[in-house]
Amino acid sequence: MVGYEMLAENQRDIAPKQAANILRNLDFVRYISALCHATEYSILHSRNMHNDPWVRAKKELEKIAKRLSLPPLLLARLSHPDRMISVSLPMQMDDGSVKTFSGLRVQHNNILGPYKGGIRYHPQVSIEEVQALAFWMSMKCAVVDIPFGGGKGGITVNPKHLSERELQTLSRLFIHRLGAAIGPTIDVPAPDVNTNPKIMAWMADEYGKNLKAQNSKRKSQISESEMRAVITGKPLDEGGSQGRTEATGLGGSYVLLATLKKLQKNPKGMTVAVQGFGNVGYYIAHFLAKAGMKVVAVSDSKEGIYVPEGLDPETTLKCKREKGFLSGCYCVGSVCDVNKGKKITNEELLTLPVDVLIPAALENVINGENAQKVKAKIILEMANGPVTDEADTLLQKRNILCIPDILANSGGVCVSYFEWYQNMQRKKWTKEEVFDKLFQHMQKATHEVLAMQKKYSLSMRDSAYALALTRIQHHWKKYA
Repeated sequence: MVGYEMLAENQRDIAPKQAANILRNLDFVRYISALCHATEYSILHSRNMHNDPWVRAKKELEKIAKRLSLPPLLLARLSHPDRMISVSLPMQMDDGSVKTFSGLRVQHNNILGPYKGGIRYHPQVSIEEVQALAFWMSMKCAVVDIPFGGGKGGITVNPKHLSERELQTLSRLFIHRLGAAIGPTIDVPAPDVNTNPKIMAWMADEYGKNLKAQNSKRKSQISESEMRAVITGKPLDEGGSQGRTEATGLGGSYVLLATLKKLQKNPKGMTVAVQGFGNVGYYIAHFLAKAGMKVVAVSDSKEGIYVPEGLDPETTLKCKREKGFLSGCYCVGSVCDVNKGKKITNEELLTLPVDVLIPAALENVINGENAQKVKAKIILEMANGPVTDEADTLLQKRNILCIPDILANSGGVCVSYFEWYQNMQRKKWTKEEVFDKLFQHMQKATHEVLAMQKKYSLSMRDSAYALALTRIQHHWKKYA
């Protein structure tokens, strides 16, 4: 109405016929504008749905379930989480104000054992993301053959905006609100994005306090070690395990090296680019360099570096910590020389002419727009969901081997299981023992995925899902 009133006001002197034409034209412009807006929204919504992690997870499940003729009842259970817990977390801030945060815990399934999965602190924590991550944890645990199901949790918060007191209060409150929904034989959380061993120690302590209060009323007893087993990823002196820091990166190196051996490829001198130079990215680069591979590029969230001669991961990390940024840290051996390399972007790193590309940071970084530009022969997914469905199809057509995340980065949950086991059995393994057991699990899982690939003529990703679902189905039939 406002538009018509303004038009009438401004066009008083225009002849009626001309005014009618103008009105019709205005309606047409509005119609086209609305249509364009709706189309743009539809395209964006379609793209978001296409890369929605939960939609992608269920699509993969349904595809492999059909191939394996999975029982409909089991498929129905795996298509929906067993439980989704939402809690409100009101707390007093340091300045006296009160803020309420939201917490989630998704328990996907416990067919193989207690729910298992990390807790992340991030402003964009969403139910769709947490559901998908919980599902993927179910698959990871099944692939590496450990007795856990899948779970995941998070709090919608930017932890960088909290003081240490506020962070501890929020962490303890979350565990208190979850109450009996977690426990050493029920659901075992762990660190994830923006959480660490210190936060896990607070959580384990809060769980212990709550349990002791309940036990005093019921006059029942549970050992200190078992109470600690409710959380993994704890500091060593709080019941943590040796080797947990290196676990994900080391596990990924075992998977890649086992795959190369099966393919009769010599890793010596093969070139590697790693996107993401955090904990996982550093350790995968470190262990592959020790195995004789040449790491020629790494990047963080801000920038990347390319050193054709091959960089030293340890010296490069030390240089970055001293300078505060990667550029200029062109470290070959123990010497860093600005003439040895060059600064590159994250996008440029993904298209370098290397043998192995390792996305170890964000999801959806290899997509329909850049998949055709990838020059690597092998992609090792150390991040969760770094390759979109569209990109996966394009990469398969180009015969680029993609080693999936549910196998490649499952070393972390494997050593989390070792920590839980040590707590429950009151044992303490050396780092060498942990690494040896991790090697056995990761090599066995890799060989079984490759065997499944040969049996069903599937991609390595589909083969990993097929292995996971076969194990879950076997257990479901046996104990249901």
